Amino acid sequence: MRQVFGIVAALVLGIWTSVAAAGSETPVVRVAVLQIGTVNWELDTIERNGFDAANGFDLTVLPFADNGATRVAFEGGEADAAVVDWIWVARQRAAGKDYVFIPYSRAVGGLVVPDTSPARTLADMAGKKIGIAGGPLDKSWLILRAYARQEFELDLEGETEQVYGAPPLIYKTAVAGETDGAINFWHFLARMKAEGMRELISVSDASVALGLDPDVPLLGYVMKESFLAAHPGIAEAFHAATRQSKSLLARDDDAWQPLRDRMNAQTEAQFTALREDFRAGIPPDAPVDADSADRLLRLMAELGGEALVGAAVTLPPGVFARTR
Repeated sequence: MRQVFGIVAALVLGIWTSVAAAGSETPVVRVAVLQIGTVNWELDTIERNGFDAANGFDLTVLPFADNGATRVAFEGGEADAAVVDWIWVARQRAAGKDYVFIPYSRAVGGLVVPDTSPARTLADMAGKKIGIAGGPLDKSWLILRAYARQEFELDLEGETEQVYGAPPLIYKTAVAGETDGAINFWHFLARMKAEGMRELISVSDASVALGLDPDVPLLGYVMKESFLAAHPGIAEAFHAATRQSKSLLARDDDAWQPLRDRMNAQTEAQFTALREDFRAGIPPDAPVDADSADRLLRLMAELGGEALVGAAVTLPPGVFARTR
């Protein structure tokens, strides 16, 4: 009998030890990213400097060939986070998903023209050909349309010719002079400006004119509330690591040297433009203003309709995760 009690006690102790060990394991955050995406600059800096370990988690970066694949990985449970815009998160929450958003960047696009272009305002683009990355529901395009309507009573869609294409194609055709102007993602615009094109209007300036808050970060990390509930404090820890990475990249030029290969800058001018525009896109370390976000969402709903926002015509509660 004494032997039996001893065996049972040993088994109980073993089970308790295993449970305790499992409970003390460092949580892992798997982030699905576009393999060539600029978010890799931030995540690489987190891993290189141990900001994940310092905040009590282990970061694992999962690269994919396109953004669609990153969302599939996230929604299917192969990844714990992915990089999206919060308007997509709002659309998913309105559809009943438990998705939340942690800010990453407020870097936005704009419209650039050749340096020799006579255009001085958006009104001068009437009758011109504009290359647009992201398609007809691209958010930069929609904001610039609203700005043109308000400031110049110009129907930018009706009075210009639009050419849609992938960001690299829009970049190449614009630099080659095959379009009169181009709207592209911020990092392609940085390269274009480094090659002599000039910004006619930024989405940030257009947003201010429309009464929107340019400090509302459009891009961020999406996570599931179920994942956050299973790992208490992980949203705060992950956010803290990203802020440490941003802080280092904002102040220290040397921190950019290990990122040169990832940045794929062809010239020193491109490298500098990419670095400075990334820095300009770092959002304030403060909670997102829900009222400002709601105003932007209402505008997107007006211009993009259900195809863009789904049922999220106003900001659903809980879109922005608590990170402090």
